[in-house]
Amino acid sequence: MRLHSIDLKKMRINDSFWSKHVNLVSETIIPYQWNAMNDLIPDAEASHCLDNFAIAAGRKSGEFYGAVFQDTDVAKWLEAVGFTLAAKEDKELEKTADEAIDLIAAAQQEDGYLDTYFIIKSPEYKWKNLCEGHELYTAGHMMEAAAAYYQGTGKRKLLDVVEKLGNLLCETFGPEEEKLHGYPGHPEVEVGLIKLYYTTGKKKYLDLAKYFVDVRGVGENYFLNEMKSPDYQNITPELLDYRPEYSQSDRPVREQERAEGHAVRAVYLYSAMAELAYEYQDQELMDACVRIWNNIVKKQMYITGGIGASGILERFTTDYDLPNDCNYSESCASIGLAMFGIRMANITRDASYIDTVERALYNTILAGIALDGKSFFYVNPLEVWPDNCMERTSKEHVKPIRQKWFGVACCPPNIARTLASLGQYVYSAGEGELYVNLFISNQAEIDLGNTAVQVSIETRFPFENEVHITLEGVPAEGMKLAVRIPEYARNYTMSDEVRPPRGGMDCGMPSGYTLSEEVRPPRRDMDYGMPSGDERLSRGGRMDYKTEKGYAVVMLTQDTKLTVSFDAPARFIRANPNVRADCGKTAVTKGPLVYCLEEIDNGKNLAELYVDTKQEIREEDSDLFGGIKELVFQGKRIEETAWDGGELYGEHPLSLSDVTLKAVPYAYWNNRGIGEMSVWMKELVN
Repeated sequence: MRLHSIDLKKMRINDSFWSKHVNLVSETIIPYQWNAMNDLIPDAEASHCLDNFAIAAGRKSGEFYGAVFQDTDVAKWLEAVGFTLAAKEDKELEKTADEAIDLIAAAQQEDGYLDTYFIIKSPEYKWKNLCEGHELYTAGHMMEAAAAYYQGTGKRKLLDVVEKLGNLLCETFGPEEEKLHGYPGHPEVEVGLIKLYYTTGKKKYLDLAKYFVDVRGVGENYFLNEMKSPDYQNITPELLDYRPEYSQSDRPVREQERAEGHAVRAVYLYSAMAELAYEYQDQELMDACVRIWNNIVKKQMYITGGIGASGILERFTTDYDLPNDCNYSESCASIGLAMFGIRMANITRDASYIDTVERALYNTILAGIALDGKSFFYVNPLEVWPDNCMERTSKEHVKPIRQKWFGVACCPPNIARTLASLGQYVYSAGEGELYVNLFISNQAEIDLGNTAVQVSIETRFPFENEVHITLEGVPAEGMKLAVRIPEYARNYTMSDEVRPPRGGMDCGMPSGYTLSEEVRPPRRDMDYGMPSGDERLSRGGRMDYKTEKGYAVVMLTQDTKLTVSFDAPARFIRANPNVRADCGKTAVTKGPLVYCLEEIDNGKNLAELYVDTKQEIREEDSDLFGGIKELVFQGKRIEETAWDGGELYGEHPLSLSDVTLKAVPYAYWNNRGIGEMSVWMKELVN
């Protein structure tokens, strides 16, 4: 049996690193994005998203405005609201969301059809442009929103809307002769249908998701044939020269060897493929998922967890093509990569997938939103020189500062829903087994099938590497606990202190269970022997564990407090020499965090700098960004004095001077104003 994510209603995150981001969702991001969708943000790009629904519902007059998939902004916003309400009751927010749902329901047509672009602008073209029309993509996001809102509030209205829509899709698409034999140009409905199946138990939704995956790329390309029809209407000019690999439809999915095409479309498709491979026990489909995953993480992924090297068509290119200053690395793509990764981890119980999920969460996904929750990056480069981020050039997609909103605003609400549902990545659970994936302080009640256990984690990770885990209600027949061993961890140890069951403090959790108030003190300086059996259980000590696919596994039979500790010092990292952009360069990381240089700390022209990797990296406490570790190391700077004449080229010898460099987490760059930024630095060769 596969593992599953836990019930977000029974989890509270209270973490020194993540809480400032998670709390921002309800306090700032959701209200801000509601205002953005209502066009109430001064000097921001217009959304008109909710007006489109009002027009489609007949409550307003006007024309459709925005991208063909504009409806998905409110869908992802509602999904974030659903996850937020699962964590904490908020009657005013729920009332606002219910009003938005009423508007969506009013816009839905009698047969279940729901897409404001085609209802308002092109009703005669419904289902005639699956390549570009995004009707199925929009339906998928509505389904995800409905599942989250139902789980968060217990209210069925949006779920009833999307069931009606899902029924229409089942009647419209399929292998039967009288049905359409197409599939979405932008995969996403597959994920939505699978969630609708998990929520309702109706297998026809799962079967339709399987159909969309199975038929993709089989025989003559559906989209190329669609474009030959007199009923076809081009929507996106840049897709006039359409190539099927762009939408992963150039061949059947089980024959695909590597990640190709539009990065977001790809990882949404792969996420659905993984789930379907499990549900139908399809080994051929799972083999394709493994091949594609390995290609992404070993040959096409940035050190920050970004994917999609090309700004043209936002796509994967060729292996090892990872330019730093003109890449796309869309925030949505890293979110999709995390979605793919957690599904693969839950199916395979392999911690290496979580290593990549963690990389994406701590770097690219967090970088996509400012610390005030009110501006966003769509594109996430690893090197920025603000002066050359110019319109109508190859870098016009690169922004040197986060934007208030976007005309195509898929990333901001996607980040919101991801942060609101962060708990789904922390734990995975199964029948009598609990997997700890991420080191984030929280309290939770977790269903293990025949029993529920109360779990709390206390840690100051990623700046300190000691994790205190308390489990109460451990079943007498025993349970399996698996704690991830990160790829960067050194000297990993687990030690325990077993105590009898007892009551806990009131942590503001849902009624019905209690949580421990005690936090195990650091024990790194104590000498643990290796006692065995009952002696170990009675007095505590270093625990023996078995390593399974990157997890430290122990069997527990009574309430337990244990500490996991490891070393994760800052370190210099180099890229495979086939990554041309990074040859002779180094990056600096600490645990899952990738660090970068910023102009505000290191002066202009970061390209002049060389890093001396033979010198130590100092980790220094800082009050920046709510408290971080800055990394300080030595290097050299090219002296410009020989170039005072202003010539463009000359024979002047290279002259270097000593310099002390300071790096901050990439996730927080540009929170102190516009300036240069670089992740990769030239390495000084002595």
